[in-house]
Amino acid sequence: MSVVIRNARVLDPATGRDEVTSVVIGDGRIRSVGAPEAPAPDARLIEAGGLWLFPGLIDLATWLREPGLDHKATLATETRAAAASGITTLCHQPEPDVSIDSSAQVNLIHDIADSLGKANVRVVGNMTRRLRGQQLTNMGSLRRAGCVGVTNGWQPFADLYYMRRAMEYAATHDLTVFVYPLEHALAAEGVAHEGEVASRLGLPAIPAVAETVAVAQTLALLELTGARVHFCRLSAAGSVRLIRQARQEGLLVTADVAAHQLFLTEKDLMDFNSLCHVMPPLRSEADRQALLEGLQDNTIDAICSDHQPHEIDAKMAPLQQTAPGISALETLLPLSMRLVQDGVLDELTLLGKLTWQPAHIIRSEAGRIAVEAPADLVLYDPEVLWELSFQGMLSKGRNTPFAGWSFHGQVRQTFLSGLCVHPDERREPE
Repeated sequence: MSVVIRNARVLDPATGRDEVTSVVIGDGRIRSVGAPEAPAPDARLIEAGGLWLFPGLIDLATWLREPGLDHKATLATETRAAAASGITTLCHQPEPDVSIDSSAQVNLIHDIADSLGKANVRVVGNMTRRLRGQQLTNMGSLRRAGCVGVTNGWQPFADLYYMRRAMEYAATHDLTVFVYPLEHALAAEGVAHEGEVASRLGLPAIPAVAETVAVAQTLALLELTGARVHFCRLSAAGSVRLIRQARQEGLLVTADVAAHQLFLTEKDLMDFNSLCHVMPPLRSEADRQALLEGLQDNTIDAICSDHQPHEIDAKMAPLQQTAPGISALETLLPLSMRLVQDGVLDELTLLGKLTWQPAHIIRSEAGRIAVEAPADLVLYDPEVLWELSFQGMLSKGRNTPFAGWSFHGQVRQTFLSGLCVHPDERREPE
């Protein structure tokens, strides 16, 4: 059965389309854009006057925990939260306890996600066994299994020799290397940005140079190895400056930023708020402004959630002993839309950093509204006012510093391959 969405404000950042029109979807694809002459007799009609229609969001950074850390979250809980938040593609990141070393592990994740049918889950595989920084994985096998890239996450390589060899191996298999820039020797055991707040609170600190040094090293290795590199979770002004210069010199690099880094700073840790303990740490107001400028001049290609759900106990200890990370699927779109409301970005530019630009990074055909493109779409009501509450969250992790924040605009419906997955008329998984 086809679906006709009529009179929506259609926003397609990939082509610059912004007009009130209709979209027809069928067999999982977009069949036409523009008012149909006569809908099929059995077509489902959705009157969308006053609503926005744009591509489903593509989140480059989600820590979905399963398999291995199911007590924190599962694919079922997190893909359900993603669907309700307008996110149709999630990039599953590896971590030491959810290691993705083999094609069998990739296939397991794909099989679970496909059976749930709430969101596309794309896997980023390990560069080294158990992310220990020495023995390389079979990256060719990971690519054939469908990995969209490889990474060593926040875990260090044994030394730059191993990092070089890993990047060379990734390049031979045409795999994007997702780099989390951190020089561990400089970061030591820090938990907060090296600045006045960490000094005042007596917290072990991570200087911004721990990130910028790692960015510089990676750029040098990129020129040597020819690898395609995506920099993950930028937080420092110096990093933005280095990547801007690299792009001006013609290096093929991309970068993203977590949405919370655009709104919070080191000052949000002043009361030892463990919900603001993240990696990389929240930095200075000058760094935050540099990140915004990086979005405006397209030095930073994508905004992601950096979704890291935790159980309650993980955030209940003294700040230095708590686990870093925010449960962030449900705030990715609302926080990002604040950039429009604040006049930082226009609607199409903002949506581009959530849709077709991350799609380009993982080489996905999604992220656009065009004939024959996947019908991964979001109907969005820009007029709804609502407040985020812990109780209202669908993620298994409730670790967010944004509870109590008010937001303007909310997802009304989410379509995945033409099927409405939020609200889902099918029986929810147990």
